[in-house]
Amino acid sequence: MTKRSKEMPASYSPLVRRDYTATDVSRLSGRVRIEHTLARIGAERLRALLAERPFVRALGAMTGNQAVQQVKGGLEAIYLSGWQVAADANNAGQMYPDQSLYPSSSVPDVVRRINNALQRADQIARMENDNSTHWFAPIMADAEAGFGGPLNAFELMKSMIEAGAAGVHFEDQLASEKKCGHLGGKVLVPTQTFIRTLNAARLAADVCGVDTVICARTDAHSATLITSDIDDYDLAFIDRSSRTGEGFYRLKQGNHHSVEHAIARGLAYAPYSDLVWWETSEPDLGEAREFAQEMHRQHPDRLLAYNCSPSFNWRSKLDARTIETFQEQIAAMGYRFQFVTLAGFHALNLSMFDLAKGYSRRGMGAYSEMQEREFAAQASGFTAVRHQREVGTGYFDAVAMAISGGKSSTTAMAGSTEAEQFQSSRQAAE
Repeated sequence: MTKRSKEMPASYSPLVRRDYTATDVSRLSGRVRIEHTLARIGAERLRALLAERPFVRALGAMTGNQAVQQVKGGLEAIYLSGWQVAADANNAGQMYPDQSLYPSSSVPDVVRRINNALQRADQIARMENDNSTHWFAPIMADAEAGFGGPLNAFELMKSMIEAGAAGVHFEDQLASEKKCGHLGGKVLVPTQTFIRTLNAARLAADVCGVDTVICARTDAHSATLITSDIDDYDLAFIDRSSRTGEGFYRLKQGNHHSVEHAIARGLAYAPYSDLVWWETSEPDLGEAREFAQEMHRQHPDRLLAYNCSPSFNWRSKLDARTIETFQEQIAAMGYRFQFVTLAGFHALNLSMFDLAKGYSRRGMGAYSEMQEREFAAQASGFTAVRHQREVGTGYFDAVAMAISGGKSSTTAMAGSTEAEQFQSSRQAAE
């Protein structure tokens, strides 16, 4: 293992270990300090939420509009899944599985799009004198396995911060063989190799002057392969008598799951991270408790994250009452950031399938029924039924009026069908 770092700025994650010095940060920062406002205030808010709330809930968003609806629905943080970006939001314009096939710039670009959507929602709200919502929900973004070595992780982390991410997570798989945590064929890197990735990410954050929340994820629970036996820390879990055709060593757990291995990895990563996430294979409260107890025995202040994954068949694993209280139960164990990674993908696909199925058979009858559900949802705060207003038409009318000194004759909302036929819940109440 590596040596303890020398002094770093006291304002930055004092509980976190760094294997570099303040001099290194200063030398690498350049003479002009670029301000990354959204990343900074996002990280500050995420840290505050993690400290103040029993736990923080988040859903995976694929688009800016989904993120806006999540905040409007009461969520205080947003999760951005690499799986979802691979599936339908990447810069290659392809549909990919979660195997790091898309360009590494894709997730930062979606972070930027989400922040832009939240900014527009904030602008509309301020123009309408509505101060009821904190729109800039902090984004926890997926950096996969770093898309390469520590230098790649360093650059990717900088891109995440420039885009406005509040938190970023990395995983201990081999980047060139990365798989979704619920697929087979996962290959771990040596523990010391992943610690270098975490150091690279932290160094990038320090160079950018942002106290980004860094989450370390381990896939050791169900991974079956590892690249090398170079790290003594890993030897207890490696079957050194058996190697694959690619040269990978097999792990002793074989096709079985190993909470012990996940715990060992989590303990190694805890000093270098703000949150530790072990990817699980099913929603098992006993395993969750075992991991949390061992982590907190050695690192009592380290917070944990948990993926309430849609890859689990929840009703086949747990009864309805346990499902209802599952998040509160694991929150009591220390799992303070809890998220459904692929919520955006599943919500989008199911809702569109239902509409398309009805529309293909009944035409506008099916569409009108959906619209009526939108009207009814206004009482709970839903506003997207007024789609022109939702995307900022009224805001840009205000821009046009300001530019023209209040004399523009081409504003868009006046005389629109939306203004004539749609009412907000506030107007309906009046």
